[in-house]
Amino acid sequence: MRHERRAALSRLRDLAITIAVALAGGLVAEALALPVAWLLGPVVAATILSLCGFQTRLPEALKTFAFFVLGIQAGSGVSPEIASQIALWPLSFVIQLGGVLLAVLLCYVYLRRLLGWDHASALFASLPGALSFVVAAASETKADMGRVVIIQSIRLLMLIAALVPLLGALEGGGAMTSSIRPAGDGGLFEYGLMFSLCAVTAWLAAKLNVPGGMMLGALIGSAVLHGTSVVHVSLPGFLALPSLVLLGIIVGSRLNGISLKAFLGLLAPALGCFALGLLGTGLAGILAVVLVDLPVPNVALAYAPGALEALTVLAFQFDIDPAYVAAHHVIRFFAIAMIVPLLAKRVSRREAREDGGREGTPGE
Repeated sequence: MRHERRAALSRLRDLAITIAVALAGGLVAEALALPVAWLLGPVVAATILSLCGFQTRLPEALKTFAFFVLGIQAGSGVSPEIASQIALWPLSFVIQLGGVLLAVLLCYVYLRRLLGWDHASALFASLPGALSFVVAAASETKADMGRVVIIQSIRLLMLIAALVPLLGALEGGGAMTSSIRPAGDGGLFEYGLMFSLCAVTAWLAAKLNVPGGMMLGALIGSAVLHGTSVVHVSLPGFLALPSLVLLGIIVGSRLNGISLKAFLGLLAPALGCFALGLLGTGLAGILAVVLVDLPVPNVALAYAPGALEALTVLAFQFDIDPAYVAAHHVIRFFAIAMIVPLLAKRVSRREAREDGGREGTPGE
């Protein structure tokens, strides 16, 4: 009993330190006028704490709150004019998936052929996003789980670190430095309708196990209301800002439990995978800009091999169509989620054949 109480107090202490340091990171980033300061600062702060051994993972209730609020916020960036662009999305989806395939192949060859990684570890470390599915599938093989998780986590951190200044430059040299947009005029009825509908759609998406269900469901509800001009309000800053801080902690806590030595040991391979992943998706993005005639910032966020939640929030912060960005990441997520179990079975059979061959070799 005493041990459990001590563990609970330790967890509470780490949570308080994590939130305090994340807020400090946001203040520093805001003072430096960095783009999306209240997301970028907490990401850096939580990453450092994670590597220092602090327990930075948030309780599920706080994560649910953050995703729900940010989903509503992202959906408020959808306008009626977006409906005219939806017909272009299917071709964009096809081009995007081609870029994902190219990125996976480039990363796999790099890890397998140049660095000499085993087949399973190289394969699962090369798949962009859908980390929960990738880790679950990789655990059924002989893949080095530490390598897979670290490579995937560093790639996400590098992606955010690269995209934020890039988008700031594309949007006018550091636009959206405040991270928070005006809430707009609206009465209690509009706010009540927005929160009620979003609560229903978020709950349904979560129950249906939709990727990023709580956030994506809230986004859909908010997008319907704003896209049809039923409501015109966004979230007030006292809700939006804490949610951004919590999202930054969620991203930084991906490295929770990973030692600094392990992180540094795999930093070079992770940077190589990051660069090759950007090359593959970047070539697809150029093709989409040319063929589909879409804005460069939209394609950059939609094709980026990263997390749905973080990139959808970035879309809203930089005034980029969040529905377009979220739709592409959901498509990528579903494609990877469907193929990962098949890959795991194939890898397991291959490992079984190799083990059988070794057992049958004389002298072993």
